[in-house]
Amino acid sequence: MNKSIPISQPSITKLEVDYVTDAVTSGWVSSQGKYIQEFEETFAQYCGVRYALSTSSGTTALHLALLSYGIGAGDEVIVPDLTFVATANAVSYVGAKAICVDIDRDTLCIDPYHVERAITPNTRAIIAVHMYGHPADMDALMAIADEYDLILIEDAAEAHGAKYKGRRTGSLGHCGAFSFYGNKLMTCGEGGMLTINDKAVYQRAQHLRDHAMSPSKRYWHDQVGYNYRITNLQAALGLAQLQRIDHLLARKRAIFERYRYHLSQLSCIRLNFTDENIENSYWMVTIELLGYTEQKREQFMAFLKDKGIDNRPFFYPMSDMPMYADGQTHTPIAHEVAAQGVNLPSYFDMLDEDIDYICEVIVRYLGRSLRQLTTVSRTEPRVEKTVSSLSLAS
Repeated sequence: MNKSIPISQPSITKLEVDYVTDAVTSGWVSSQGKYIQEFEETFAQYCGVRYALSTSSGTTALHLALLSYGIGAGDEVIVPDLTFVATANAVSYVGAKAICVDIDRDTLCIDPYHVERAITPNTRAIIAVHMYGHPADMDALMAIADEYDLILIEDAAEAHGAKYKGRRTGSLGHCGAFSFYGNKLMTCGEGGMLTINDKAVYQRAQHLRDHAMSPSKRYWHDQVGYNYRITNLQAALGLAQLQRIDHLLARKRAIFERYRYHLSQLSCIRLNFTDENIENSYWMVTIELLGYTEQKREQFMAFLKDKGIDNRPFFYPMSDMPMYADGQTHTPIAHEVAAQGVNLPSYFDMLDEDIDYICEVIVRYLGRSLRQLTTVSRTEPRVEKTVSSLSLAS
């Protein structure tokens, strides 16, 4: 088997090379330089917020957000049980307790119903993860935050450019945190961004990010600070990516549509869901193998890898991990989805013929033919459809 299709890889063009080369030759290669300010200002404008603060990672952006809102020991922060561990870890960094709640079955994002049920006198914040590029139900979450005087933080690490009712992620809560890790829709190699409208919170985050150094008295520090800065080289790469983001998003959506064209005919799987008034960024094309156990899912993933198709499982529920397990959290949807979910290759430069090949392998494994199958859509009623675009024998 000679074919090898990675699950993710960055899209780097001459624009990125030119910007990074310019940063290198300027001599400003560390945490100062023109690209940092331009990247922050352009990203803030893109998201529709007043301020954007670059950070060393998406995790440090979350950490700074919590610190800047004064969340700490004795506080509780409600998070979805299905997310990357960084979401809960950032809560632990400030000494607070992450309270894991279940997710919505369709969007895979935190469920507002379970959020409200989890609120106690110690609750200070909610972190809404825009899972795999689909924004959470931010109107419902903001109504809860307003009623109970809570901070609503967007974990938008997977949702660059996604929209909720016409507004971009990062502008929907009190603040937003983005990641620019190498597998994200846009990348700096590593890095993050905090988006904020509140000037005082922005200034606190900026102060803490830079070792809490006094702006008027150099090398004087009034509290414990952090070195969470991005470099000019990373910002140069990020700015170039941001200037291409519409193109990147369009290709992501085209990739998903090609998957959907071939795989939505299979009643035994679910593809990414997109709710009304949402523009999904489709960071990862996902399928859920309905009725599968984790063991059966692992066998499916091994089959794909044997055919040269890289893939990865969904995240494990936070409440199953030793440091967050309390024996009381009950999240049946998160556990069901986690056991059945698989992320498929969906990077910008992948070929349409590779998508077709992946779909052929999946159909063959599931023992189905695309000649006559029942369409099962998560947004449309069940209908009969004949597909003749591919001839994929079982």
